[in-house]
Amino acid sequence: MTTPTTKTVLSPELLSRLSALRLKAKTVVDGVLSGLHRSPHHGSSVEFAEHKEYAPGDEIRHIDWRAFAKSDKYYVRRFERETNLRAMILLDASSSMQYKSPAARVSKWEFAQELCAALSYLLLRQQDAVGLTVIDQDVRQYIPPRSHSNHLVNVCETLVSCTPRAHVGTQLMVGTHQLLEVFNQRGLIFVVSDFMDNDSRYLTALRQLRSRKHKVHLLQVLDPWEMEFPFREMTLFRSLETGQHVLAEPRIMRETYLRELRRFIAELRQNCLENGFEYRRFNTQVDLTVALTNMIAGSSQSDGDVDHGI
Repeated sequence: MTTPTTKTVLSPELLSRLSALRLKAKTVVDGVLSGLHRSPHHGSSVEFAEHKEYAPGDEIRHIDWRAFAKSDKYYVRRFERETNLRAMILLDASSSMQYKSPAARVSKWEFAQELCAALSYLLLRQQDAVGLTVIDQDVRQYIPPRSHSNHLVNVCETLVSCTPRAHVGTQLMVGTHQLLEVFNQRGLIFVVSDFMDNDSRYLTALRQLRSRKHKVHLLQVLDPWEMEFPFREMTLFRSLETGQHVLAEPRIMRETYLRELRRFIAELRQNCLENGFEYRRFNTQVDLTVALTNMIAGSSQSDGDVDHGI
């Protein structure tokens, strides 16, 4: 029976979007190779890792008697096991994420929702714990990492109930500082954003997280028109984050725009390289299954994204 609280939070429209998002996440992951990680730790498992010479305190049942017969020395078999990782997804819900050009399959926000849901589903399927932090200029929602099977419902409910607010800028620093406070155990951090943030201090917080042995992934979501700038006629440009309007001749500014975009992406990539972060760029024109498959497979391209001269 549906409680009054649930009715308030999840309208029929939201329930429909929630079901569609969960189905999309499952469909995407079912089409993608699983098994993202192996553990450097050792324990009981079926997969042999290496031998080590027996020392007092080692388990006798792990002695390799065949190795003893050959060398007349006691060796213990060590095993590699899968780990239960903790992951946190930091999602940018600023106004610029609402952008969708006619060339795009979905808006940047919708693509980011699908990406976060798919990552969550994949991690939970591996029995890893996943959490979600949604931010714009403040922390909008925070879900601590959990690994139980129905946790995907909590993540997807948050994703469909949060929408970018009008004229709200990006403050990634707010979210990364939140992670410094609450995400102490070593794990994975995914930052999903267009990274159109004028304040680069969030990189300092990410460096601190990396120094704590977290694995940091920056997942940049861009619209194809943002990368191509295909405008030809006099165009009225409107900032989604400030609401300002500018009437401009795009053919005059196209070269400057693309040069600045290349610089922006190159600096972000260089920061990732210098600080040991993983970087991937997603094009909202590309099917998410293809993009996520390339990401997991370690493709040298940007997840199916065509660079368009960038």
